[in-house]
Parts: sequence; structure tokens; C-alpha cells
Amino acid sequence: MVRAGRSIRSPFWGAAFMGALLAVYIVLVGQRAAAFIGTGIPVGIGIGVALFVVAAIGVLLLVLEFRFGVRITRLGARLESEGAAPQDVVPVRPSGRPTREAADELFPRYRDAVEQDPKDWRAWYRLGVVYDAAGDRKRARAAMRTALSHAAHG
Repeated sequence: MVRAGRSIRSPFWGAAFMGALLAVYIVLVGQRAAAFIGTGIPVGIGIGVALFVVAAIGVLLLVLEFRFGVRITRLGARLESEGAAPQDVVPVRPSGRPTREAADELFPRYRDAVEQDPKDWRAWYRLGVVYDAAGDRKRARAAMRTALSHAAHG
């Protein structure tokens, strides 16, 4: 498995913790918004409404992020159950982070698989895993979104 032998589902608890922290932050912002609105002063009401909008956007982003995470986790479990998850082991640094050089060496094989069959969600998923191991989170998420899209339509 790329990602230093960890399961595809291992990031769940970190995401759950960060989601809980964000939820606490959203609640605190909501309380401040209510306090500002409770002042009855027009400027305070305006600030309170703006804070509620910020809190609502935070809730929306939190829900979307967890939905993405759940869908990716399910797709990873499906890939593992098919025995099609990448089996490459990437060495890690003492900090536990994968060495980018080792992940970069794996990249051409997974990129070529996507180029050979651009509609294969499995190839896109594996490419996303390699991007993640290389530390390229933006491309990893894009590849995972593509994998989700192809899995939904195929």
C-alpha cells in the first residue's frame, strides 16, 4: 500500500478530531453572533448577521468535507476488497511522513495507468494515493474527485 503501509481508512480519526474542533469554533462564532444581535444596536446586529453567515458557511464546508471523506473512504474500502489497492510501501521519515523521493519514483507508473484508461476510477484513486504520499494534496484531492465521478458513472 502506498502511504507507508497504512490503511486507506487511517486518516478518519484525524479528520474527525479536526471536524470536532471546527464544530466547536462554529458554535462559538454562533454564540458571539447572537450576543451581537442581542445588543439591539444596528452595527452590532449587522456584525451578528455577518457572523451567522460565516458560521453557516463553516457548517456547509464541514458537511461537504465529511461527505467527501466518507465517499473516498468507501471507495478505498471497495478498492481494497477487490484486491486492487496499491501495494507499494513508501519509506517514512522519523516524523512518520513518507519520503517524497520514493513516492515520486512510483508516480510515472500510476500516471501511465490513468493515461491508458482515463475512465477507470481505480487508476484515478491509486494516482490520488500516490499524489498524497508525495505530499501534493491539491492534486491528490483532484484525482480522488475524478475517481468519485467515474465510479458514480461507471
